[in-house]
Amino acid sequence: MTVIGLTGTSGSGKGAVSNIMAKNGAYIIDCDKIAHENMEIGGIAYNDIVTAFGKTILNDDGSISRQSLGSIVFTDINKLSLLNRITHKYICEGVMVAIEKHRDKKCVVIDAPLLFESRLNQICDYIWVVNANTDVRLKRVMERDGITKEQALLRFRNQKDFNTLAEKSDFIIENNGSLETLENIVKHKMINQGLTQNFYSFEF
Repeated sequence: MTVIGLTGTSGSGKGAVSNIMAKNGAYIIDCDKIAHENMEIGGIAYNDIVTAFGKTILNDDGSISRQSLGSIVFTDINKLSLLNRITHKYICEGVMVAIEKHRDKKCVVIDAPLLFESRLNQICDYIWVVNANTDVRLKRVMERDGITKEQALLRFRNQKDFNTLAEKSDFIIENNGSLETLENIVKHKMINQGLTQNFYSFEF
């Protein structure tokens, strides 16, 4: 089994790369999905987050409003660090369980925006980093999340920049073109590294 750590700058198209790898036989561990499940009512991180940030982040039904929480942490680096400290330990636990469960797979991908901050890079055989030009990333994030240019740029500033990620990567994917171009790049790399399988994977 080969473990690939997949990360990238916000709006780079990491999710698209993840989907392509899944279609070519990789098993995807989606750290964002794990984090969201952990934040749900009854989730293992729910009480810790509400205690740390207060009940103002809750919706009327008691669930955590990711929009309200995001407006707090993406404007205050210290609060973002606090949220990461709370969530990373639970995410790492979920990742380890998934890896043990799927050791029969040829390729397991840890799809993690904060791969290095959570130290999940330490259990990866290779690190793949996805990047795109700033204007392309801005357009994608604004459309995807329904936020302003200023909000998107603030989010970018609170994340590791591409150069920092690139220094620690084994493979860089530039995603400024079409989905077809991206698919060809990813498929070619997977074939060269012997990572493809003749079945489709399922999300964790």
